[in-house]
Amino acid sequence: MSYNLFLILILVVAVALILIVMVQNPKGGGLSSSFGGGGAQTLGGVQNTNNFLDRTTWTLAITMFALILLANFAIPRESNNNPQLENTLENVKTNPTQTTTTNDSLNK
Repeated sequence: MSYNLFLILILVVAVALILIVMVQNPKGGGLSSSFGGGGAQTLGGVQNTNNFLDRTTWTLAITMFALILLANFAIPRESNNNPQLENTLENVKTNPTQTTTTNDSLNK
């Protein structure tokens, strides 16, 4: 039950992270700055918006990382052995003389 909850939370955080990254303006010296669009980031409080989007991106990324690590502990695991596997392996006979190999045959 808790594993499914972790999966849903991871998906919600992943979609939010994708949307936040897509909204951000490019910060590098791409085509927009070479054609004179680099000065538009300082007009009308865009810097505060960029800081908010940066912090939100890092917060969502750290949250997603933590959720993925916590989901690992919530995976349902059975402590007892699988009876089907044991029944299958009961009739298997091993012949140790045929399975032995030497190091020389592996190196060739």
